[in-house]
Amino acid sequence: MAFRIAQISDTHLSAQHEGFTANFDALVEHLRAGKPDLVVHTGDISAHGELAIDDLRFARARLDAMGLDWVAIPGNHDVGNDPGLGDTPANAERLARWQETFGLDHFVRDVPGWRLVGLDTLITTTDLPEARAQMKALEAALDTDRHVALFLHKPLCEETVAEEDITYWAVQPEPRRRILELLTRKAPVFIASGHVHQWRDRGVSEGLRQVWAPAAAFIVGDTWQHPTSGSSKPVGYVEHVLHEDGRHECRLVQPEGMEIHDLGLLPGIYSPMKPLVAA
Repeated sequence: MAFRIAQISDTHLSAQHEGFTANFDALVEHLRAGKPDLVVHTGDISAHGELAIDDLRFARARLDAMGLDWVAIPGNHDVGNDPGLGDTPANAERLARWQETFGLDHFVRDVPGWRLVGLDTLITTTDLPEARAQMKALEAALDTDRHVALFLHKPLCEETVAEEDITYWAVQPEPRRRILELLTRKAPVFIASGHVHQWRDRGVSEGLRQVWAPAAAFIVGDTWQHPTSGSSKPVGYVEHVLHEDGRHECRLVQPEGMEIHDLGLLPGIYSPMKPLVAA
C-alpha cells in the first residue's frame, strides 16, 4: 500500500494573525478527513518565532492539536535567516528557542521503502556545530537501500543548481554545493521545499525533481514578487504518494475555506513591501 504524505508549508502561525490561523484551521479540517500517513511541515511554521518564543509555542500547540503524525523543519521566521540576509540571522539563541519548542531542527524518518530526510537550510552558512552535525546526519542517512526524499525550507535553487547569486529565495551556493556532493552518493527521488510561496513541479531537471509547496498563510502577489517560471500562487498543500518500489506521485491540493491573502496588502505584519520596478 502506498504511503501518503501531506507536505504543508509557511503557515506563519501566531495568535496575532487570525486570518493565517483560519487558513490553517481549514487545512487541518481537510487533513483530518483525508488522514494522511504523515504531515511534513517544511518551515515558517510561526509568524515571528525568530523574534520570540511565543509564536513557536503557539504553532507547536496547533500542530499537536491536529491529532495527526507530523514532523517539521524550521524556516527563516522560526530560527532566523542566512547570516547577511536581513536583521535576524540564524544564531545559537534562535536555534535554542526552536530546540526548546520543537526538538531537533532536522529529521530522518523511515517509512515503507523510503527514507525521509529533513534539513534546516537556514543554518547552513553559519559556524554552528548543529550545521556540521546535520551534514553528517545527511551523509549517514544516504547510506541506505531505501528510496530517499529530501525536505528543505528554502529550495535548493531557483532555476539551476549552478547559479551563484546569493538571494533571499534559495539555499546559498556554498552549502548547495556541499549538499549536491553528498547527493552524488544517493540521488533523492525528489526534493520538496517551501519558502517561495509558489507551487511548482517541473518534473526532473538536471537529474533532480524539485517540488515547491505553496504557502498555507498567504501569497506574495505579482506586484511585489515576480512569479518564477512554471509556477503559480495558490494556497494549499502538496500530497506526495510514495510507492515501495520507488514510484512517486504528487499533486497540489487546495482545500475549501482557505483564503488567498496577499502579503503586500497586509501592512504591519512584516516590513512594508515595495512594488516591483517595471522592466
